[in-house]
Amino acid sequence: MIKTTAMAAMALMASAAFYDARAASDATVIVLTQTPCQFLEPEGGDKGFKSTRADDCKKINRQTAKQRLAKAKPLVLKPGKYIFRVTNKNVPYPLGFYLRAANVLKIPFKPRVSGGGMTTGKTLEYEIELTPGEYVYSCPLNPTPDYPLIVKE
Repeated sequence: MIKTTAMAAMALMASAAFYDARAASDATVIVLTQTPCQFLEPEGGDKGFKSTRADDCKKINRQTAKQRLAKAKPLVLKPGKYIFRVTNKNVPYPLGFYLRAANVLKIPFKPRVSGGGMTTGKTLEYEIELTPGEYVYSCPLNPTPDYPLIVKE
């Protein structure tokens, strides 16, 4: 009886895992990579910044963020479900991810997602359903500039 119950429980867990995988497959995966003080994808590659702590990036961003954002490629998406798969590549301290409305004072109730605890080499996923509008994404722990994300039909 115990063996049968254990097998039934394992089958139920396996079907639940399959169901979760199918549910996740309804979302489009967006891959983003963080290196010190930046996300690689919108900036077209690694700028080679060096950082051992967040204050290093604050200084770098004061000097370079405006020019870098002027050249950054906005992420343009259609409304829908997304999984942002974010990797900490060679940043020696824990990172996070924060996606929110570009103007939270003007549009405070737009969907948003955030989280932290992304240690060196670790990849975390952030799921969100995006509606039309203008957003930004960044890492306040790295810190990075606020990269533009536009959702439109």
